Amino acid sequence: MQERGCGQVDNLTFTLTCSTASGDQRAERRYATYTGGTRQFEGYFRISAMGGTRISLKQTFNESASGPYFMLAAERGGRLYAVHGGTTLSTAGTVGATVRVNTVHQVGTSHRTYINGSLTHTYSSPGGSFYDKFGAYRTDSGSGPATVVWSNVKFWSK
Repeated sequence: MQERGCGQVDNLTFTLTCSTASGDQRAERRYATYTGGTRQFEGYFRISAMGGTRISLKQTFNESASGPYFMLAAERGGRLYAVHGGTTLSTAGTVGATVRVNTVHQVGTSHRTYINGSLTHTYSSPGGSFYDKFGAYRTDSGSGPATVVWSNVKFWSK
């Protein structure tokens, strides 16, 4: 994926095949590091199988703080939530449903998450170096197996 301009990936399928608590449960695409400005992500995901308990779908990492800054996850049953704090963003993440996710990150100001076009979460943003990932990956409190199909993924900057 390209950090600048408009990059697109179509119909990516991410599958977690095991149900253990090991750290190898990840299938993801990573974007380049950025340090300023406004970055926007858009993509559609559909959970086509969820044998596990919880999976992470979209992450923004803060390299300056060495860890995740924002993580969007899904529970079996459809609840979409922000991992840091557990805030429910939507219940649209049921198996078979297609969900549109947009994030708008203004470095040093805020990170906003939209689910199916509605603003569902706003989080204060520090400055620093960040990068984004999407796919399907194990959370600390959940595991696979799971299959997530992403489509029409775009990432661009202002």
